[in-house]
Amino acid sequence: MGKKVNPLVFRLGVIEGWKSRWFQEKKYKDFLKEDHTLRGFLTGKLKKLGLEKIEIERSAHKILLIIHTSRPGLIIGRGGAGIEVLKNEIEKKYQAVRTDKKEKTEIKIRIEEVTKPEANSQIVAQSAADQLERRLPFRRILKQTLEKAMQNKEVKGAKIRVSGRLDGSEMSRTEWLSKGRMPLQTLRAKIDFAMANAYCTYGVIGIKVWLYKGDVFEEKKDNE
Repeated sequence: MGKKVNPLVFRLGVIEGWKSRWFQEKKYKDFLKEDHTLRGFLTGKLKKLGLEKIEIERSAHKILLIIHTSRPGLIIGRGGAGIEVLKNEIEKKYQAVRTDKKEKTEIKIRIEEVTKPEANSQIVAQSAADQLERRLPFRRILKQTLEKAMQNKEVKGAKIRVSGRLDGSEMSRTEWLSKGRMPLQTLRAKIDFAMANAYCTYGVIGIKVWLYKGDVFEEKKDNE
């Protein structure tokens, strides 16, 4: 039986960094719970707006939320009205989950634009999930998603897999397509991995996307 490991977790500390950056010994479990709640809230609220990832940085009495998205205008809104509404909702969510409510903590939000959404696994996976929810044929989605990803110069290999009751069949099954290289066991290989769920009338379909973007030391040599 094969043992599957998340490609990002497998490379943490080697070529990948942590999405939460802080250090705390006494309040570690409290900070971890707060990060999990905030990230889950933002993911559910912004997943339809081209969300890639959410990074959290902490300092003394301050939390910085860095939201990477391909549609920053939809989140910010006219004159920054959208970002203010989002900040108020985050503060209410944070106050409800935090343990030490006497300590004042400032929450800041920074929006960063994703310039190449076709080369981002999370955006690609969510796009495929949206198409499955609209009842498009899954084979067409697999082929079109793979072709769009491989058109980007950064992507040297791609793989997409869907699992569930595809096209409403009685038994669940798994279908996948791949193109190019996919060295999952090479630590220096930059693998962009993401998962998404499509909530259809006949059940949930899971989508997994792998994008291989070359080796890290090769990129450094090219830059030099």
